Amino acid sequence: MNKPSYPHPIIAREGWPFIAIGFAASVLVTAVDGWLSLPFWLFTVFALQFFRDPARYIPQDPDAVLSPVDGRVVVVERAQDPYRKIEALKISIFMNVFNVHSQKSPIDGTVEAVEYNRGKFLNADLDKASTENERNAVLATTATGREITFVQVAGLVARRILCYTQVSRKLSRGERYGFIRFGSRVDVYLPLDAKAEVAIGDKVTGVSTILARLPLQSPDAKPFGDAPATTVNTVPQLVAQPAEPIVPSVGNAAQVSQAVIEEAAEKVREAAAKAVRS
Repeated sequence: MNKPSYPHPIIAREGWPFIAIGFAASVLVTAVDGWLSLPFWLFTVFALQFFRDPARYIPQDPDAVLSPVDGRVVVVERAQDPYRKIEALKISIFMNVFNVHSQKSPIDGTVEAVEYNRGKFLNADLDKASTENERNAVLATTATGREITFVQVAGLVARRILCYTQVSRKLSRGERYGFIRFGSRVDVYLPLDAKAEVAIGDKVTGVSTILARLPLQSPDAKPFGDAPATTVNTVPQLVAQPAEPIVPSVGNAAQVSQAVIEEAAEKVREAAAKAVRS
């Protein structure tokens, strides 16, 4: 893991106006009536915790897809990526008002497109929030060509989506690229060969939790069952053949047999002659 230099304040800049107004109002009301100032101090404390943006340790595994935010996993399923129009592994994270709402890049990659869509402000915990709520999508590609989409989705209370990245920009994992104010959701769409490392109901920590493992290279287009058979090497090879026994030709065989017969006959005649002389 690596703890990078922190390029932004621990209290997100988006919260400075709210914190300043809350603090000023708290001080003024306290001067008039201490008890009446209590709600103003509570608001100031809430703003401080909501806009906090602490530094986090970042896993450097090359195949790791990191959680872009803090929150609770509400979806892990195969679904349609509405921006790329392809089937994908969808992982959604719901953030309540007590989670860190700063969004960080889940990968090292280059931004292909940034698409903003106006919409409703339904409860971000609902599935239809992904397609009906106000949202902003970042389409990015890794150095090895893997395509990933991560979407900021506004919620019931959230009314402001902020995105600071743009087309052709290179994002580093853990790099801050956006913010959503007051409760929201982030959807991450991954290629189907990605393997989820979280389940529904899991609590995740922004950039420290690994959402999924994504192979660096895309698999073959054809499914495993349709893969072509292994090609047989058609180059002729020299194979040693067993030596054939040497068989004499028919003419040679006849000559050998005749010589044997004549020799045997000669021996018979000699034996008969010896017997007569005896």
